[in-house]
Amino acid sequence: MNAEPRRTRAAPRRARVVLILAGAYNLAWGGAVIIAPNAGFALMDLDPPTYPQIWQCLGMVVGVYGVGYLIAASDPWRHWPIVLVGLLGKIFGPIGFVYYAAIGQFPWSFGWTIITNDLLWWPWFVAILLGARRRAAADAANADDAPGAGS
Repeated sequence: MNAEPRRTRAAPRRARVVLILAGAYNLAWGGAVIIAPNAGFALMDLDPPTYPQIWQCLGMVVGVYGVGYLIAASDPWRHWPIVLVGLLGKIFGPIGFVYYAAIGQFPWSFGWTIITNDLLWWPWFVAILLGARRRAAADAANADDAPGAGS
């Protein structure tokens, strides 16, 4: 008889696929910003930043998030903290954008990047986090039911 608690099922394939897509997107977006920091501004008919190196640094951070998402894709339930950190960035980034656009410090036209970089991923990341929470609760309940638990 095995006293090891039974683990619940693995994350659904769609959670892994979402994180692979998020990782690939972030690596592509970050890489594009590093290679051509002024291209997005030109597409939106905006003046380029005075210091494109700051924008390139943001591209590097976005790319690093992409690496994290690819790691999390290997086991979304286990790597839920990476998903949480990503979701927080995808929440706080738009809050900062709206604030600075509302006070006239940032053009509203730049909001298109918020849709693809952040808002698109919210429901998926929330679903992954809720799934990880359910998994943890089920694992805890299974551990409590295991022979010898609580002794």
